[in-house]
Amino acid sequence: MAIDRASICQSVLYSCTRIFETLIWAAAAKSSKSISYTNVCHLGAVVWGGLIWRLRRILIWVLGIYIAIPVIIKVCPSIQAKLVFLNFVRVPYFIDLKRPEDQGLNHTRNFYLQPEEGINIGVWHTVPSVMWREAQAKDAEWYDKSFQSSHPVILYLHGNAGTRGGDHRVQLYKVLSSLGYHVVTFDYRGWGDSEGSPSEKGMTSDALFLYQWIKQRIGQKPLYIWGHSLGTGVATNLVRRLCDRGTPPDALILESPFTNIREEAKSHPFSMVYRYLPGFDWFFLDSITANDIRFASDENVNHISCPVLILHAEDDTVVPFQLGKKLYDLAAQSKSLNGHKVQFIPFPSSLGYRHKFIYKSPQLPNILRCHGLKMHQFFCIPLLT
Repeated sequence: MAIDRASICQSVLYSCTRIFETLIWAAAAKSSKSISYTNVCHLGAVVWGGLIWRLRRILIWVLGIYIAIPVIIKVCPSIQAKLVFLNFVRVPYFIDLKRPEDQGLNHTRNFYLQPEEGINIGVWHTVPSVMWREAQAKDAEWYDKSFQSSHPVILYLHGNAGTRGGDHRVQLYKVLSSLGYHVVTFDYRGWGDSEGSPSEKGMTSDALFLYQWIKQRIGQKPLYIWGHSLGTGVATNLVRRLCDRGTPPDALILESPFTNIREEAKSHPFSMVYRYLPGFDWFFLDSITANDIRFASDENVNHISCPVLILHAEDDTVVPFQLGKKLYDLAAQSKSLNGHKVQFIPFPSSLGYRHKFIYKSPQLPNILRCHGLKMHQFFCIPLLT
């Protein structure tokens, strides 16, 4: 049955009017035993005038805040950096990152590395699930030697907010572990229990340090880089640097990626109320780049010479689907691929995976197998329904 919105609005307006009249008569009855129509009208005018005055004050406050926010951000651009990284949002709040087993990762080692002096970052190494029995109560030496197995390794770079112990991240580690991958993940400087302050340069340096740390232990075994959301910007920064050195990874997987931070910020739901404000770019976007934050994946893909797999849900409201598709179109035209393929896997809105639940897809194992990560080439795109 179709909903008549006009009738509903009329009913609501009529009900509000009746309530308002009742309140006026009640107030009049309380203040005077003899009620005249003139008195009631006068009282109604007073009440209505008071409401209008209060509403006017509220609107002035709202307008003042609306105008003040972009001015404050422009004067203090460091605020924008905090909003991009959201490293101060530590969810879930009450978990001990030193105990990954509390999150169901009982085949995971927590440890700390020092990418540079004065900076210690927290790291998790989850071994393939087929090794979980053997992993019980094992020390650091055993975990290091486990890299010598035939299983490939994924370096996972998470997005903003939260920690390496975020639930959707933990669930993905479990899926990848069940497929036979070692998963190494960490909190960038300034996140979780890692020391230091966040920056794009620092995040990329941390990722490069972890990559080199892993390579020292696995030799020529396959090593893949998986980035999610903001982590895709870190991932393309890292892979571009590796490719420029002539040492590309075996593959790059981008989950819910964007083109660059300016386009992502402009598309983010938080920017909706300001998006069409004159000077939006000057107030908000220039304040981001003033912090040396670019995450220019659209530029980086022109320097990448390894297979690329892009995963994106059509109902992603944080990083719009069209940004992931745009990045794919740019990457597919890159002349630096050296014969490697770029593949784009869309997940229909009907699946409800949104921004961070692609790990739930029963097709994900088939996608990774079908795209032949172990063979360093992608092929056989499965049909998702």
